[in-house]
Amino acid sequence: MRRIVITSAATVSGVVLLLSLKPHSDATASQAPVSTGTSPGGSTTGAGGGSSGATPSAASGSGPSTAARSVTGESKQTRFGPVQVKITVEGGKITNVTVLRYPSDNRKDQQINSYALPTLNQEAISAQSAEIDAVSGATFTSGGYIGSLQSAIDKAGL
Repeated sequence: MRRIVITSAATVSGVVLLLSLKPHSDATASQAPVSTGTSPGGSTTGAGGGSSGATPSAASGSGPSTAARSVTGESKQTRFGPVQVKITVEGGKITNVTVLRYPSDNRKDQQINSYALPTLNQEAISAQSAEIDAVSGATFTSGGYIGSLQSAIDKAGL
């Protein structure tokens, strides 16, 4: 009799605990491109997740090497989702980095990437290369970011 009471109480407690947990949200937050840097027109251009190559984005009056152009890197698959960046190159230098795709399926991904992506963008512009440090707590995203950034840099011929 005593075992039945203890087992029943444990079962009820377990059910109450399970019901008090918040369900996983399947709603995907909108992925607005994360951008850092200066854009030739003073604004950033944001698009979905295309994988186009180099495209000029300014008039080529002073030659192709000084005209601003955008180059999209390959999408790199990480443990938590794909990461893809687009760089803007002007005068042979990276002037802007926009993250087109990144993991954002849940709140934890959103929280991590809200601080990691701007940090990675600033590091990439400062270093002018993909030789940047990973952000602590965002190791997988950092790895995908660096891979996509290197792909874009290679396509741009930098």
